[in-house]
Amino acid sequence: MATQKKLIKVNPTDNVAVALVNLTAGEVIDFDGQSIAIESDVKMKHKIAMVPFNVGDRIIMYGVLVGKASARIEKGGLLSTLNVKHESDKVTGKTETIGWTAPNVDKWKDRTWQGYHREDGQVGTENVWLFFPLVFCENRNIEILKDIFEKELMKPKENDYQLLLRSLVKTETGGTGNEAASNDANLFNNIEVKFITHQGGCGGIRQDSHSLAKLLAGYVNNPNVAGATVLSLGCQNLQIQIFKDALDAINPNSKKPVLIYDQQQIGTIETMLSSVVKDTFEAIKKANEIKREPAPLSKLRIGLECGGSDGFSGISANPTLGVLSDHLVALGGTTILSEFPELCGVEQELVNRCIDDKDGKRFLELMQWYEKTVVDAGSGFDMNPSPGNIKDGLITDAMKSAGAAKKGGTSPITGVFDYGEYINEPGFTLLCTPGNDVECTTAMVGSGANMVLFTTGLGTPTGNPIAPVVKISSNTQLANKMSDIIDIDTGGIITGEKSIDEMADEMLEFIIDVASGTIKTKAAVLNQNDFIPWKRGVSL
Repeated sequence: MATQKKLIKVNPTDNVAVALVNLTAGEVIDFDGQSIAIESDVKMKHKIAMVPFNVGDRIIMYGVLVGKASARIEKGGLLSTLNVKHESDKVTGKTETIGWTAPNVDKWKDRTWQGYHREDGQVGTENVWLFFPLVFCENRNIEILKDIFEKELMKPKENDYQLLLRSLVKTETGGTGNEAASNDANLFNNIEVKFITHQGGCGGIRQDSHSLAKLLAGYVNNPNVAGATVLSLGCQNLQIQIFKDALDAINPNSKKPVLIYDQQQIGTIETMLSSVVKDTFEAIKKANEIKREPAPLSKLRIGLECGGSDGFSGISANPTLGVLSDHLVALGGTTILSEFPELCGVEQELVNRCIDDKDGKRFLELMQWYEKTVVDAGSGFDMNPSPGNIKDGLITDAMKSAGAAKKGGTSPITGVFDYGEYINEPGFTLLCTPGNDVECTTAMVGSGANMVLFTTGLGTPTGNPIAPVVKISSNTQLANKMSDIIDIDTGGIITGEKSIDEMADEMLEFIIDVASGTIKTKAAVLNQNDFIPWKRGVSL
């Protein structure tokens, strides 16, 4: 077993180090060619000064500016919100083109996974029939459909809490408490039914309805979806034709079945839902005939996400995703990095990685627009770190961003996309989304991701209705504490038991199994189906 290091410096140019274990005041550590006397107790994940800082001095981590000293910090001193403020270098354009040597992927080039092949060439990791409304007024009807379709088609198993309550009730009423309802097998074993509700579609600015239409169209076009049932009230901002136009803009030749019902045209709820049930049942029967078949790794389209990050995320879980992203790109696959508020401070590197100068320019324009809207609302990107982030060592937005960006590896950027735009091209891409976990995951799947890799240092149950969300912990303590939501633990990198490359290989093997349907993610087991559209405008 490798000896546990006490400190790590992420980049040779950094003037701070990360504590890999809890450190005690007065402790002297030989590190990086010098002796560091620890000034005060330091919890693991937090940063200490490798040099003394005066007020205004630049703090460098991951090789970039992540803040400035707001008070004197002695060498060996703890960095905190009391002595550090957010600061990042301003970027005006491309300064160079960063070259890239693709990794050797010979051992992966002939590997396949079992997926659902669609007529347009996309391949799904899931086979889902999706129900959703165009407007919140139809949420109740979607919930009615959810109740009846899940009960009759999916035969959900009773969970432990339900069985516990049954036992208590039976005991109270004189039963044995051992009786259990029968759980027949699913009627259809090759398709799932999933349901989305939301609070949009009307009552806001027209732009929000058009944006929601693009997002929902992206969900229908996602390769994980076999077809959809769509409910409309009739009078809402998000008219049926707007949705159809959005779908046509993404895929004008789509032959995917989409059943649309307009309540105000049909009449009573009973009449509409009766038609929905009959028509959708027949469509689901046909969709159930689609079988998994071999697909190359180039057909994987992976969203890269982090949430509940900690001070280890940027040195274990996120860099592992970066290596995996580079491998998939080298194999012809697609990876998506988003969360634009968490790219603050690393803009120069990302601009320089853009193959097309127009993409670099668009990235900066989107970042500047986004930051302006935040400032106009009375806040700023510097307010992005959550209390949990700060408690576990991410004390500035730039520091958080520099670690978050590690998910994107080192490969060239082949495209920059705004929220709601569909990503068909291979390579490493950027997508403008919020840092909010669910809004971001929702957006990436709407832009075509057939799987999401989600790193976390603090823990989060986030999932998605149509795409597997693989939850990856940055530290073993979290993996053990919240084993019900964590799929992969990268804590071995922190302890020195595993390298990032070894961890990336293990992760790719796991992803192949998830994509093939042989492993269900913890989020899927928990039926964690989160969906929150990004509402850019105001309510009217």
